[in-house]
Amino acid sequence: MSQEANEARRAQDDDVEAAAEAPIDPAMAAAEAIAEAEADAAEGDAPVEDAPEAEETPDPVARLAEVEAERDALKDQLLRALADNENVRKRAERDVKEARAYGGTQLARDLLGVYDNLTRALAAADEDMRAAAGPVLEGVELTQRELVNAFEKHAIVQVDPAEGDRFDPQLHQAMFEAPVPGAAAGTIIQVMQPGFTISGRLLRPAMVGVAAAGAPDAAEPSAEGSSDAPEAPSQD
Repeated sequence: MSQEANEARRAQDDDVEAAAEAPIDPAMAAAEAIAEAEADAAEGDAPVEDAPEAEETPDPVARLAEVEAERDALKDQLLRALADNENVRKRAERDVKEARAYGGTQLARDLLGVYDNLTRALAAADEDMRAAAGPVLEGVELTQRELVNAFEKHAIVQVDPAEGDRFDPQLHQAMFEAPVPGAAAGTIIQVMQPGFTISGRLLRPAMVGVAAAGAPDAAEPSAEGSSDAPEAPSQD
Protein backbone atom coordinates (compact mmCIF):
# COMPACT_ATOMS: atom_id res chain seq x y z
CA MET A 1 0.00 0.00 0.00
CA SER A 2 2.82 2.42 0.76
CA GLN A 3 4.39 1.78 -2.63
CA GLU A 4 1.12 2.59 -4.43
CA ALA A 5 0.69 5.77 -2.40
CA ASN A 6 4.18 6.89 -3.25
CA GLU A 7 3.56 6.30 -6.94
CA ALA A 8 0.31 8.33 -6.82
CA ARG A 9 2.10 11.18 -5.10
CA ARG A 10 4.90 11.17 -7.69
CA ALA A 11 2.26 11.24 -10.46
CA GLN A 12 0.53 14.23 -8.84
CA ASP A 13 3.80 16.12 -8.51
CA ASP A 14 4.56 15.47 -12.15
CA ASP A 15 1.19 16.96 -13.16
CA VAL A 16 1.84 20.09 -11.08
CA GLU A 17 5.27 20.57 -12.66
CA ALA A 18 3.83 20.06 -16.13
CA ALA A 19 1.16 22.68 -15.47
CA ALA A 20 3.75 25.11 -14.22
CA GLU A 21 5.94 24.62 -17.22
CA ALA A 22 2.94 24.94 -19.65
CA PRO A 23 2.69 28.33 -21.42
CA ILE A 24 0.06 30.82 -20.05
CA ASP A 25 -2.64 31.86 -22.53
CA PRO A 26 -2.71 35.71 -22.53
CA ALA A 27 -6.35 35.91 -23.66
CA MET A 28 -7.55 33.67 -20.87
CA ALA A 29 -5.54 35.57 -18.33
CA ALA A 30 -6.99 38.85 -19.58
CA ALA A 31 -10.53 37.47 -19.40
CA GLU A 32 -9.97 36.30 -15.86
CA ALA A 33 -8.62 39.72 -14.90
CA ILE A 34 -11.60 41.51 -16.47
CA ALA A 35 -14.03 39.16 -14.72
CA GLU A 36 -12.36 39.84 -11.36
CA ALA A 37 -12.49 43.61 -11.96
CA GLU A 38 -16.19 43.55 -12.88
CA ALA A 39 -16.91 41.46 -9.79
CA ASP A 40 -15.10 44.02 -7.61
CA ALA A 41 -16.96 46.88 -9.31
CA ALA A 42 -20.32 45.15 -8.76
CA GLU A 43 -19.52 44.74 -5.09
CA GLY A 44 -18.65 48.41 -4.84
CA ASP A 45 -21.86 49.53 -6.60
CA ALA A 46 -24.13 47.35 -4.43
CA PRO A 47 -26.72 49.56 -2.64
CA VAL A 48 -25.95 50.12 0.93
CA GLU A 49 -28.92 49.49 3.19
CA ASP A 50 -30.21 52.66 4.69
CA ALA A 51 -29.91 52.89 8.40
CA PRO A 52 -33.27 52.65 10.16
CA GLU A 53 -34.73 56.09 10.62
CA ALA A 54 -35.48 57.16 14.15
CA GLU A 55 -39.21 57.02 15.10
CA GLU A 56 -40.96 60.37 14.93
CA THR A 57 -41.88 61.80 18.33
CA PRO A 58 -45.67 62.54 18.48
CA ASP A 59 -46.74 66.12 19.01
CA PRO A 60 -47.55 66.50 22.75
CA VAL A 61 -50.26 69.12 22.07
CA ALA A 62 -52.05 66.86 19.60
CA ARG A 63 -51.69 63.91 21.96
CA LEU A 64 -53.13 65.98 24.83
CA ALA A 65 -56.10 67.02 22.70
CA GLU A 66 -56.72 63.39 21.74
CA VAL A 67 -56.63 62.29 25.39
CA GLU A 68 -58.98 65.11 26.44
CA ALA A 69 -61.46 64.17 23.70
CA GLU A 70 -61.40 60.56 24.83
CA ARG A 71 -61.91 61.68 28.44
CA ASP A 72 -64.90 63.86 27.49
CA ALA A 73 -66.47 61.00 25.54
CA LEU A 74 -66.11 58.61 28.49
CA LYS A 75 -67.45 61.25 30.87
CA ASP A 76 -70.50 61.80 28.64
CA GLN A 77 -71.15 58.05 28.53
CA LEU A 78 -70.87 57.86 32.33
CA LEU A 79 -73.29 60.76 32.85
CA ARG A 80 -75.80 59.23 30.45
CA ALA A 81 -75.58 55.89 32.23
CA LEU A 82 -76.09 57.57 35.61
CA ALA A 83 -79.08 59.54 34.27
CA ASP A 84 -80.66 56.38 32.86
CA ASN A 85 -80.12 54.60 36.16
CA GLU A 86 -81.72 57.48 38.06
CA ASN A 87 -84.73 57.49 35.72
CA VAL A 88 -85.18 53.74 36.18
CA ARG A 89 -84.99 54.16 39.97
CA LYS A 90 -87.57 56.96 39.99
CA ARG A 91 -89.87 55.03 37.68
CA ALA A 92 -89.65 51.98 39.93
CA GLU A 93 -90.43 54.07 43.01
CA ARG A 94 -93.42 55.64 41.23
CA ASP A 95 -94.70 52.24 40.15
CA VAL A 96 -94.41 50.92 43.70
CA LYS A 97 -96.19 53.97 45.10
CA GLU A 98 -99.01 53.70 42.56
CA ALA A 99 -99.34 49.98 43.22
CA ARG A 100 -99.75 50.67 46.93
CA ALA A 101 -102.21 53.51 46.37
CA TYR A 102 -104.29 52.08 43.53
CA GLY A 103 -103.64 48.35 43.74
CA GLY A 104 -107.05 47.78 45.34
CA THR A 105 -109.01 49.93 42.90
CA GLN A 106 -110.94 47.06 41.36
CA LEU A 107 -111.78 45.56 44.75
CA ALA A 108 -112.89 48.95 46.07
CA ARG A 109 -115.06 49.50 43.01
CA ASP A 110 -116.75 46.14 43.60
CA LEU A 111 -117.34 46.98 47.28
CA LEU A 112 -119.15 50.17 46.34
CA GLY A 113 -122.13 48.03 45.34
CA VAL A 114 -122.20 46.56 48.84
CA TYR A 115 -122.17 50.06 50.31
CA ASP A 116 -125.02 51.14 48.02
CA ASN A 117 -127.15 48.15 49.00
CA LEU A 118 -126.61 48.78 52.71
CA THR A 119 -127.55 52.43 52.19
CA ARG A 120 -130.75 51.49 50.34
CA ALA A 121 -131.71 49.02 53.06
CA LEU A 122 -131.36 51.63 55.77
CA ALA A 123 -133.22 54.24 53.70
CA ALA A 124 -136.16 51.86 53.09
CA ALA A 125 -136.62 51.10 56.80
CA ASP A 126 -139.51 53.05 58.29
CA GLU A 127 -140.45 53.47 61.94
CA ASP A 128 -142.58 50.32 62.01
CA MET A 129 -139.75 48.23 60.55
CA ARG A 130 -137.28 49.70 63.01
CA ALA A 131 -139.60 48.83 65.88
CA ALA A 132 -140.09 45.26 64.61
CA ALA A 133 -136.52 44.52 63.49
CA GLY A 134 -134.44 47.00 65.41
CA PRO A 135 -131.46 44.67 66.08
CA VAL A 136 -131.29 43.67 62.40
CA LEU A 137 -131.19 47.26 61.24
CA GLU A 138 -128.63 48.08 63.90
CA GLY A 139 -126.45 45.27 62.52
CA VAL A 140 -126.82 46.73 59.04
CA GLU A 141 -125.76 50.14 60.30
CA LEU A 142 -122.73 48.65 62.07
CA THR A 143 -121.77 46.78 58.90
CA GLN A 144 -121.99 49.94 56.83
CA ARG A 145 -119.99 51.89 59.41
CA GLU A 146 -117.27 49.22 59.41
CA LEU A 147 -117.16 49.30 55.62
CA VAL A 148 -116.76 53.08 55.67
CA ASN A 149 -113.89 52.76 58.20
CA ALA A 150 -112.18 50.26 55.88
CA PHE A 151 -112.60 52.72 53.02
CA GLU A 152 -110.94 55.47 55.03
CA LYS A 153 -107.96 53.25 55.88
CA HIS A 154 -107.32 52.80 52.17
CA ALA A 155 -107.82 56.50 51.29
CA ILE A 156 -111.28 55.93 49.79
CA VAL A 157 -113.27 59.14 50.33
CA GLN A 158 -116.94 59.75 49.59
CA VAL A 159 -117.95 62.50 47.17
CA ASP A 160 -121.37 63.69 48.34
CA PRO A 161 -122.25 67.11 46.87
CA ALA A 162 -125.08 69.18 48.23
CA GLU A 163 -127.92 70.76 46.29
CA GLY A 164 -126.90 74.14 44.99
CA ASP A 165 -123.22 73.24 44.51
CA ARG A 166 -121.64 73.89 41.16
CA PHE A 167 -121.45 70.91 38.80
CA ASP A 168 -117.88 69.59 38.54
CA PRO A 169 -117.30 67.31 35.55
CA GLN A 170 -114.20 65.93 37.26
CA LEU A 171 -116.26 64.55 40.18
CA HIS A 172 -119.89 64.52 39.05
CA GLN A 173 -121.91 62.81 36.33
CA ALA A 174 -125.04 64.59 35.10
CA MET A 175 -127.92 62.12 34.84
CA PHE A 176 -130.46 64.71 33.71
CA GLU A 177 -130.82 68.44 33.17
CA ALA A 178 -133.96 70.39 33.89
CA PRO A 179 -134.90 74.05 34.36
CA VAL A 180 -135.76 74.80 37.96
CA PRO A 181 -137.09 78.19 39.08
CA GLY A 182 -134.65 79.94 41.39
CA ALA A 183 -131.73 77.59 40.57
CA ALA A 184 -128.75 78.93 38.68
CA ALA A 185 -127.78 77.12 35.52
CA GLY A 186 -125.09 74.53 36.10
CA THR A 187 -125.90 73.92 39.77
CA ILE A 188 -126.86 70.61 41.33
CA ILE A 189 -130.55 70.21 42.02
CA GLN A 190 -130.60 66.54 43.08
CA VAL A 191 -128.06 63.93 44.26
CA MET A 192 -129.02 60.47 43.11
CA GLN A 193 -125.90 58.55 44.21
CA PRO A 194 -122.71 59.64 45.97
CA GLY A 195 -119.31 59.18 44.35
CA PHE A 196 -115.95 58.04 45.69
CA THR A 197 -112.26 58.77 45.15
CA ILE A 198 -109.22 56.62 46.00
CA SER A 199 -105.99 58.46 46.87
CA GLY A 200 -107.28 61.52 45.05
CA ARG A 201 -108.18 59.60 41.89
CA LEU A 202 -111.83 59.35 40.88
CA LEU A 203 -113.23 55.90 41.64
CA ARG A 204 -116.86 56.62 40.81
CA PRO A 205 -118.49 59.97 39.97
CA ALA A 206 -121.45 61.23 41.92
CA MET A 207 -124.68 60.93 39.92
CA VAL A 208 -126.56 64.22 40.06
CA GLY A 209 -129.22 66.29 38.36
CA VAL A 210 -128.23 69.70 36.99
CA ALA A 211 -130.27 72.86 36.59
CA ALA A 212 -130.66 74.03 33.02
CA ALA A 213 -130.69 77.60 31.80
CA GLY A 214 -133.91 79.41 30.92
CA ALA A 215 -136.02 78.50 33.97
CA PRO A 216 -139.26 80.52 34.13
CA ASP A 217 -139.36 83.00 36.92
CA ALA A 218 -142.28 83.16 39.37
CA ALA A 219 -145.08 85.56 38.38
CA GLU A 220 -144.74 88.85 40.17
CA PRO A 221 -147.89 90.66 41.34
CA SER A 222 -148.80 93.73 39.27
CA ALA A 223 -148.01 96.98 41.07
CA GLU A 224 -150.71 98.87 39.13
CA GLY A 225 -153.60 96.46 39.80
CA SER A 226 -155.42 98.85 42.17
CA SER A 227 -155.27 101.79 39.83
CA ASP A 228 -156.58 99.79 36.87
CA ALA A 229 -159.65 98.56 38.74
CA PRO A 230 -162.90 100.40 37.85
CA GLU A 231 -164.05 102.94 40.38
CA ALA A 232 -167.31 102.30 42.25
CA PRO A 233 -170.12 104.69 41.37
CA SER A 234 -170.64 107.45 43.89
CA GLN A 235 -173.90 107.58 45.83
CA ASP A 236 -175.56 110.96 46.00
